[in-house]
Amino acid sequence: MSGPVAERRTTRRGDLPVPGPRRAPDSASAVLRAVLRHGPIARSSVARVTRLSSATVTGVAGSLLRARLVREVPEAAGPPGMGRPHVPLDIDPDAVAVLGVHIAVPRTTVALLDLRGRVILQRRDPHEERDPRSVLAALTARIAAVRGQNRGRRRILGLGLATGGWVDTANGTVVEHPFLGWRDVPVAATLAEATGLPVHVDSNSRALLRAEQLFGEAAAEAGLSAVHLFVGNVVDVAFATGGVVHEGPRSAAGAVAHLPVEGCDEPCSCGRVGCLQAAVSEQVVVRRALAAGLIDRPEIGDLVEVAVGGDAEAVAMLRERSRLVGRAVAMLLDLFDPEVLVVAEAGANRLPVCLETLRGEVAGVDAERVVRASSFPGTVLAVAGGAVALHRVYAAPLGIT
Repeated sequence: MSGPVAERRTTRRGDLPVPGPRRAPDSASAVLRAVLRHGPIARSSVARVTRLSSATVTGVAGSLLRARLVREVPEAAGPPGMGRPHVPLDIDPDAVAVLGVHIAVPRTTVALLDLRGRVILQRRDPHEERDPRSVLAALTARIAAVRGQNRGRRRILGLGLATGGWVDTANGTVVEHPFLGWRDVPVAATLAEATGLPVHVDSNSRALLRAEQLFGEAAAEAGLSAVHLFVGNVVDVAFATGGVVHEGPRSAAGAVAHLPVEGCDEPCSCGRVGCLQAAVSEQVVVRRALAAGLIDRPEIGDLVEVAVGGDAEAVAMLRERSRLVGRAVAMLLDLFDPEVLVVAEAGANRLPVCLETLRGEVAGVDAERVVRASSFPGTVLAVAGGAVALHRVYAAPLGIT
């Protein structure tokens, strides 16, 4: 028999924790995002879209114009009407840029991107060594070379870096990259000291999900709820609700390397069989393609090109990979039920038959509408790095200029 129930006292105001300061939404961010999404757009229309006052929009627009993040485009104003003419605003494509860096298992990518996420120029270089000191030293030289090509034409607002594995965004650290063998590498601090730029880092999928929210073909849906699955040598996932990308208290959200996938007998480093990353990693696919004589170099892009050229065996190999990825996609859809799920995978990005195969593993949703290939099929890695920096620009545009 249980004892008497203790009397509960009503919670009083003094019992509650002291609330922190309420953060006001960034008006400049709202205006700049409205111009990105709808530009060329008149200030009055920006006020309507953002629900800011006309005076606020006018003041913010003036600041954004002085920072050369936006420009006036009178040629887009249309026929004159009654009253004061409206001069539309649009993103300035030429005044500023960000640097995007990606560290993959075989190489690094360094790119220059404009405010619409378009790649202006890029270079890709294989690793000479894979230890952090060597990779970051080589990156510093390559970043300097890209800045030299820019020749000061565009003001560089910052540098974003994306890579696989466990990336601690808050501390700018690659906590663990299993294929490179990195642990606790202070990437942001090292590159900031070397370049003199603000540097931010993130994981592949979180970076690319933010790119989809800003510039993607399904940006409206991704701004509500979205999942992004990145399939390279490393496989990871990001998800967002209400437009906010979840990171987790240790920035460890999205680790799906050991998600079990039915129909795979590839052994994994964890000692089990059938883990997602072991099944679909580029290293596994490339190894099989080399053994079959389909390619001469360990490059997934070479296999895709052979498949695009019509080689039936290459197509079959990539379709099998897409089938396994599709099974993981089906599980993620059941788990998150997002408005849109984007897959960045070499076959699905280039071959419609691979995307069709992937969607064929999904049941219960309109797969053609919900499951999308990456919006950046030819520039995924460059955009991933650039999006890390561009996310900061659009979050607080007047705080970084």
